[in-house]
Amino acid sequence: MFQGTGSGVGKSVICAGFCRALKNRGVHVAPFKAQNMALNSFVTPTGLEMGREQVYQAEACGLIPDVRMNPVLLKPTAEAKSQVILMGKPVADLDARNYYRQRNGHLEIVKDAFDSLAREFDVIILEGAGSPAEINLQATDIVNMTMASYAKAPVIIIGDIDRGGVFAWLKGTYDLIPPKHRSLMAGFVINKFRGDISLLEPGLKQFAGIVPLPVFGVLPWFHDITPDQEDGVFVETHLRKKNPKDVKRVKIAVVHLQRISNFTDFLPLDFETDVELAFKKEPVDLENYDCIILPGTKTTRDDLDHIRSVGWERAIKEFALSGRVVVGICGGYQMLGMEIRDPEGIDGSAGTSRGLGLLPIVTEMTREKSLTQQTARFKIPSICSEALPASGYEIHMGVTRGIGEYLWITEDRGAEFGAMHPDYPVFGTYLHGIFESDVFRRAFIDFLRRNAGLSPRHSTSSFKAFRERQLDRLGEWIEDNLDMDALIRLLDKAKKT
Repeated sequence: MFQGTGSGVGKSVICAGFCRALKNRGVHVAPFKAQNMALNSFVTPTGLEMGREQVYQAEACGLIPDVRMNPVLLKPTAEAKSQVILMGKPVADLDARNYYRQRNGHLEIVKDAFDSLAREFDVIILEGAGSPAEINLQATDIVNMTMASYAKAPVIIIGDIDRGGVFAWLKGTYDLIPPKHRSLMAGFVINKFRGDISLLEPGLKQFAGIVPLPVFGVLPWFHDITPDQEDGVFVETHLRKKNPKDVKRVKIAVVHLQRISNFTDFLPLDFETDVELAFKKEPVDLENYDCIILPGTKTTRDDLDHIRSVGWERAIKEFALSGRVVVGICGGYQMLGMEIRDPEGIDGSAGTSRGLGLLPIVTEMTREKSLTQQTARFKIPSICSEALPASGYEIHMGVTRGIGEYLWITEDRGAEFGAMHPDYPVFGTYLHGIFESDVFRRAFIDFLRRNAGLSPRHSTSSFKAFRERQLDRLGEWIEDNLDMDALIRLLDKAKKT
C-alpha cells in the first residue's frame, strides 16, 4: 500500500507506475482505493461510477475499470456536503459529520469489495488518501491504516521533496501512526526530486539513523511523461511543452470553473502538437483564442453564478457573435441554454437560473443520475459534412430539451444528448471523453484551423497508443529509480501472511 505525507505528493501516479511495472513483469495485478474524494469520475461499461484515479491504474494493469477498485467515491458539492457513491451508485448527499456516522457500514462495503478482488488477482496495490497522520481523522479512517491492517499490506509512505522539509514530513508521519499500526510501515519513497542526487545522499544516511525503516528510492521529477492527474493538478501545472518549430497552433481556452469536473476531457486536445490549451479563471486575453470550452461541473448553477460575476457571460457571447467557436460539455452544455430549472434544490438551493442564452434549450434537474457509456455519430455541419463516430460516457443530473430552433448533433436523441446553434458555431453535448476519438478530435481541430484562416492538417496520431506509451514510460520510471527487488520481497512476504 502506498500512502503519503499529504495530498498531492504523487500517490496516484506512483501506484499507476508500480502497477504497470508489475504488469510488465507478468504479474496479475489490480488497483484498489477504498475511499476516493474527487470530482473527476468515470462510468464503467456496467453503468457504475468510480474515480478516474483507479480507472487510470486499471488501465496500467491492462484491465477494464471495475467499481470494486473504488467502492466509496465522494464528490464534493456546495454547502460543505459530498455526494456519496457506494459501489458505483449515488446514495445520499451528506456533510462530514453524518458521513462519519455511517463509517462502520461503509467499512464493510470496502472489505467486501477488497475480498472479491483479492480472490481474482495475485497482487492488489492499494492507495491511501491524504495522510494517515491526520490524528483527528484516524478514528473514522477506512482508507489508510485501517485498510492496510485489514489487507495485511505493508505500507510505503511517499514524501514530496519539492515542497521542502521532506525528512520532517516522513519522520512526523511515522511518529503519528498509532502503535497498533506501526508494524505495517515498511519504508519510504521520496518523490519529485530535482538536481544532483549526491547532494541528497548525506540526508538519506542521517535519516537512516533516525527512523528504522528503509528509503526504497528517490523518484526524479519528470517532464517527458504525461500521466493522468487527479485533484486538478493538470489544470494548474499543465502538460507537454510544445516544440516552437511546430506548425501554427490554434488556441483553446477552457473556463476554469470552481468545481470543474472531468478535466481529463481535455488531455487529448493538449496531446495534439497544433493545439495550445489554457485554463482561465477570468475572461482575459481572449482576443487571440479560437475556441472557448465550458467544461463539466458538480454544481452547475453555482458555477454559472460565479462565472457570470467575473464577466464570462459577456465575454462568451461576444466571442460567439464574432464567429469563434464555443463548446459546452455536460454542465457547460446546460449553462449554454436559456434556463436551468431546479425546483427541488437538487443542484443547491431550489430555484431557476438564467443560462447564457446561446442555445435554445432548457434543463430541468432531476434526482435520477444518467450513468452510461455511449457511442454516437456526430453530425455537425460546420465541422464535417458527414457523420463522425465518437465514444464516451454520460454522467449528469438533469434532462435537457429544445425550446426553439436548433440543430441536432446526433440523429436519434435531439437536445437530450446535444445541440448546435443554427447560425453561430456554438454547440454542446453531454458526452464526456468525446475528444479521445481520434477522427472526431482531428475534424474538430481542423475546423478551428479553417475558422482561424489556417490550413487543416487532416492527420493525427492515436491517443490510446500515446497513453500506452506513457504508462510504459511510467513503469520504467519506477523500475529505474526504486529498489524493485526489495519491493518484490515485500510482496512475497505479504502474500505468505
